[in-house]
Amino acid sequence: MKTQTQNQKSKAQSRTEQLTTDNRVKINTARRQVNRALNTDKLLALLRSETPNFFELAEVVGKWVWIQFSDKQPPTVTAVLSELGFHWNNKRQSWQHPCGLFRDRSVNFDPRRKYGSYFAASQKPA
Repeated sequence: MKTQTQNQKSKAQSRTEQLTTDNRVKINTARRQVNRALNTDKLLALLRSETPNFFELAEVVGKWVWIQFSDKQPPTVTAVLSELGFHWNNKRQSWQHPCGLFRDRSVNFDPRRKYGSYFAASQKPA
């Protein structure tokens, strides 16, 4: 009986109640699909006009665009990045945008070394 009293006090939810509460930030998936097909120049122009803070962090690696943060970002930031067409690469700890160039598989080398990289803001200040 002690357990039942503790559960009532903490207002523990059943599994069904836990599953039905979705507090994630909603993203426009249609816009995400369109943005994923943007080429590098169009994506950088979009970042520059809509999210100058992300433009400042954008690193062009080959034809892809990467954005890295030193700490974990809040859900609102990750939702914006996702809607812009970025996906999270856990191996590289980076948000990456394919700029219309999709790969079937990951590579075992550092793309920065093979394709080169530069920060977009160093080329065109926001």
